[in-house]
Amino acid sequence: MTLRSTVAEATTRWRPTNPYVLDAALAALILFAVSLQWIFPDEGDDPLSWRGWLLGAATAVPLIWRRRAPCTVACAVSVATPAQALYHAPPPDVMYGGMVVLYTMAAQARPWQRRLMLAGWIIGVVVTMRHQTHQAPFEYAFHLMGLVAAYALGMLARVQRAYTAELEDRARRLERERAAGTARARAEERARIARDMHDILAHAVSLMVVQAEAGPVVVRKDPDRAEATFDTIASTGRDAMAQLRRILGVLKEELPEGDTGSARLPQPGVTALPELVRQVGRSTGLRAELRTSGEPRPLSSDTEVAAYRVVQEALTNTVKHARASRAVVELDWADDHVSLTVTDDGRGPSTGPGGHGLIGIRERAAACGGSAETGEAPGGGFRVAVRLPVAAQRERALG
Repeated sequence: MTLRSTVAEATTRWRPTNPYVLDAALAALILFAVSLQWIFPDEGDDPLSWRGWLLGAATAVPLIWRRRAPCTVACAVSVATPAQALYHAPPPDVMYGGMVVLYTMAAQARPWQRRLMLAGWIIGVVVTMRHQTHQAPFEYAFHLMGLVAAYALGMLARVQRAYTAELEDRARRLERERAAGTARARAEERARIARDMHDILAHAVSLMVVQAEAGPVVVRKDPDRAEATFDTIASTGRDAMAQLRRILGVLKEELPEGDTGSARLPQPGVTALPELVRQVGRSTGLRAELRTSGEPRPLSSDTEVAAYRVVQEALTNTVKHARASRAVVELDWADDHVSLTVTDDGRGPSTGPGGHGLIGIRERAAACGGSAETGEAPGGGFRVAVRLPVAAQRERALG
């Protein structure tokens, strides 16, 4: 801790809550200094009279209200000081009250007020001292330098106060921005987890419903196939439960600073798409096909997950709503992006363009710096087309 910070801390700690306490103490100190000239007069000078002492007191007592009414107090002290000097010899040795009001005006008053007050005091001191006898040249310099020094200290106090206020305001802005960023990150994380839970549950439940609906028919016609169907239902349910447990486990844990828990969430990627397509075809009877073209490019981890979830959600919509018999997943690699297209020959999702699944697809694509289009396919059926940037282009896309 530096000396400056130590002094600032001590000043803040011992500063009275009521500013009048400090100003009253300052006024009493100046009144005592004025009284010393009356109690102990200089040799060869006339003693300070009672009237002169009262005028000297008039330069000290108004300082109690210097913060509340700086201009009024400055005017009162400005009148009392030359009156004491001109009509009740001897003049004050040091213009304590004048220096305090100049400091106060420089620190608190408007520019034109403080400049006018400084000019008035300088002119007043010169004129007053010219009417006095036995004034040495150094006394002019002493009084004038005292006034200028007090004014300069007031200006420094003003600058320091403005600088401190700016730092405090900047700290408050940074704190608000940090809080907003934290809230935004939490909202994005909640939305991501909600999308994952929706995709996992929708996909698993859709496959289980299809298998369960076909179960009674298969039991009567082909018991061996029925057993495989129920095994598929159980396997799909167990897989969904395992993924949900991992998600809920991340939500319950207290994560370290900067860890969103994404590393512990299920992280299927593009390499898992062939198995996903085979699983959907095997479980539902849908003729699902995966077509790949181009040279694979590296993708960021969240783009990998987004690609998998987009295909998963598109196939889930096909199974649930399209009443399709065939679906084609196309994976097309380009230099700066990868295109994913899922096309079926059904009637499209009954939820329309506002369905949660399609909204989730658009959100996933946008979160990775990509885009998504959904609608009727050119030859009939429904199509989901997503374009995601590769790792080298993702940072530019997200800004």
